[in-house]
Amino acid sequence: MTDLSIVLPAYNERENIVALVERLLQVMDGVVKGLEIIVIDDNSPDGTAEAVRRVFSGDHRVQVVVRTENRGLANSIRVGIEKSAGEVVVVMDTDFNHPPECVPILYDFTRHADLVIGSRFTFGGGTSSSRLRYYLSYCYNLFMRLVLGTRIDDNLGGLFSIKREALEKLDFDKIFWGYGDYFFRLLLLSQRLGLRHVQIPVMYGNRLGGEPKTRFLNIFAKYTMEVFRIIYLRATGRW
Repeated sequence: MTDLSIVLPAYNERENIVALVERLLQVMDGVVKGLEIIVIDDNSPDGTAEAVRRVFSGDHRVQVVVRTENRGLANSIRVGIEKSAGEVVVVMDTDFNHPPECVPILYDFTRHADLVIGSRFTFGGGTSSSRLRYYLSYCYNLFMRLVLGTRIDDNLGGLFSIKREALEKLDFDKIFWGYGDYFFRLLLLSQRLGLRHVQIPVMYGNRLGGEPKTRFLNIFAKYTMEVFRIIYLRATGRW
């Protein structure tokens, strides 16, 4: 029996992925009896998958899946979830933006909720990024809460744990496409289904190595388009 699956979507994360998997194995030692870590690599040219295989080839807990078609963050997460066997699934970034040390807490809180969100903006949380970027993100999340009606402080963090039985109730086709916008679709649709949400404060870190994949203003423009698309579909009874 697999108690916990950790899904790690990755693209050009060779500088981070081995250290992250090693740290996850350390922090989860003794916490769960059955653990699997699934690295979903979007055919990274930097050798991300090869680095994981080289170090963990003899460890049955670590799996690597390389995708060459229909790539992208949300689709990678979907594939990882679909391949997972755990009663609880954790999804997190692979660049140390999401601290591995929070995973035992995310797992533990699934005793009290269907979906547990690691939040930068809940009291006690935060981020190591610049103060300007923090406040821009905070204000944007406030905007999303007001216009979409989510009950979560951090609608774009992408750090969460979810029960298997909750996953089975979700329509993956409506959620897992695009980039980080999948996360607020997950929150909205799970909220509509009446799934129990809990948010815990998490201090987000900085990328350990490698280059960022997104441009801050560009990604917020895309998210805003998706927010208004959802508003329009709601108004016309199609979402």
